[in-house]
Amino acid sequence: MEYKIIDRSRWKREEYFAHYFSAVPCTYSMTTKLDITNLRAQRRKLYPTLLYLLTRTVNRYEQFRMDFNKTGQLICYSGMEPSYTVFHRESETFSNLWTKYTDDYTDFCRRYEEDLLQYGNVEGFQAKPNPPKNSFPVSMIPWTGFEGFNLNLSDFSYLLPIFTIGKFYEENGKTCLPLAMQVHHAVCDGFHASRFLNDLQAQITAF
Repeated sequence: MEYKIIDRSRWKREEYFAHYFSAVPCTYSMTTKLDITNLRAQRRKLYPTLLYLLTRTVNRYEQFRMDFNKTGQLICYSGMEPSYTVFHRESETFSNLWTKYTDDYTDFCRRYEEDLLQYGNVEGFQAKPNPPKNSFPVSMIPWTGFEGFNLNLSDFSYLLPIFTIGKFYEENGKTCLPLAMQVHHAVCDGFHASRFLNDLQAQITAF
């Protein structure tokens, strides 16, 4: 787990960070619908493919890799890993897993399947132990679509992005998928969030 320490005395975003972290603590959510027609046409497994593309996009932008280290210094991770939920039908509970990211899509899917096989049936909040600090949460809610989704966090020191995926549906000949993204305004403005979502959509279309 590598990271760089942000020198806040020289950081061009310090004024904004101080405002939205201390003066007016503020997180916000954006919900969009992704066009996943291309992924469905290729019959790819949706969850690992989305985890791969989300992580690849997260790793492109430092606004989505900001955190605090154990001594309270602001840092930017060099890379992130996806942490995601799996559902247990009998108990109607979920567990968290995580998979080591690699840029190789096939290799990532293999690692995902291995983790799912080993830990997917383990009940409990954290099924795969020792989640890395440089991981971000993804949840799948495949039973319903939504046009808005918001998480209410009492801890305004949480800087990492949170993603929630809904049920895909057909619309005007396209397959659409709801995606909600929650970020901290101290490190991520509307411009950064929009750039992220536009990039993610472009990667899905070109995949």
